[in-house]
Amino acid sequence: MRTIAEINDKLSRGQATIWTAEQVKAQVGEVGVAKVAAQVDVVCTGTFEPMESSGAVINLGQTDPPIKIRQCWLDGIPAYAGFGAVDLYLGATAAADITNTGDNLNEGDSLAERGGGHIIEDLIAGKSLPLRAVGQGTDCYPRTTLETVISTDRINQFYLYNPRNLYQNFIVGVNGGDRLLYTYLGPLQPRLGNAVYSNPGVIGPLFNDPLLQAIGIGTKIFLGGGVGYIAWEGTQHFPLQKRLPNHTPIGPAATLALIGDAKQMDAYWVRGCYLKNYGPSLMLGVGVPIPVLNEQVIEQCAVKDEDIVAPVVDFSIPRRVRPTFGLVTYGQLKSGKITIEGKTVRVAPLASIARSREVAETLKAWLEAGTFSLTEPVASLPTDRMFMAQDPIGNLSI
Repeated sequence: MRTIAEINDKLSRGQATIWTAEQVKAQVGEVGVAKVAAQVDVVCTGTFEPMESSGAVINLGQTDPPIKIRQCWLDGIPAYAGFGAVDLYLGATAAADITNTGDNLNEGDSLAERGGGHIIEDLIAGKSLPLRAVGQGTDCYPRTTLETVISTDRINQFYLYNPRNLYQNFIVGVNGGDRLLYTYLGPLQPRLGNAVYSNPGVIGPLFNDPLLQAIGIGTKIFLGGGVGYIAWEGTQHFPLQKRLPNHTPIGPAATLALIGDAKQMDAYWVRGCYLKNYGPSLMLGVGVPIPVLNEQVIEQCAVKDEDIVAPVVDFSIPRRVRPTFGLVTYGQLKSGKITIEGKTVRVAPLASIARSREVAETLKAWLEAGTFSLTEPVASLPTDRMFMAQDPIGNLSI
């Protein structure tokens, strides 16, 4: 029905029609798929949720005399230095190294609750942070120690490269045991005292392109308040997950690797966070524009929270494969209550639904203002990956 080049031409002339995913869903119910597809050029999706498989590539620039860094700490948080001489990778979940701080860290201590995500946020916010490094002395890199202060305007490159973002779907966590559990979904109360889910549902990006047909490697996106791109499939990419007749997966499925210039990002959308007794992470805003190339795009974007499901998983069983209490719809989750074995259980999202909407609205505003355009994917995302995991005795299992 239309091409990305044609949509970009309309965007450049200010004549494109851009709606958020929520607007599309509401209007399809009123006028149908065909009329919405004829009218709308781009659908804007968004999420703001924890994405712990994220991190930043940092190039410090060389010292005089030069140094080949082998160990490095940014404000007490270790960064990986196994690249070139002054290249670093700071993971969002990196935590303070007790052996190198000399501190006895306890839950509640400020350093214990601070991690790589907080360092990334602070640098994006323009703060100056102390850096300490130990180098390997060589003939071409004679310097062996470095203590300095860095900020975004004192380093060369600073970009996010996130190996696994945007789970297409995820789980709902509950605790059927007798003690409080601290998890990557936050605290889970004993005896089914609460339930937590992390995906924002149908306002999120990949529920609106379930078969990965409208986006691909090279698709330009909203990442952390700046411009980013889909770089590759994400780790644990599992598009062969079982699916409903509407093509949406019944559990964790596709994931994406994302990249973007952190110097252009906004700390409002990149927030370090801490999950009690679990560790640091990163809340990240991501928005994906979906070009309406045909009616099928709108048909898939029309799916509602009542039409998608997630599995309820019991974290009290300390195994990789845990028992479930079946499937619930996102409509039920967003009502604030679900029923498990006859018991009413209160539910809360780990994602910010309000900020997820704001991501989509911001992306829509960029497109309408002509400051953001679409890109043609250079390759499709794979749709044939099976997620494999190895158990402790070496047997390969699904």
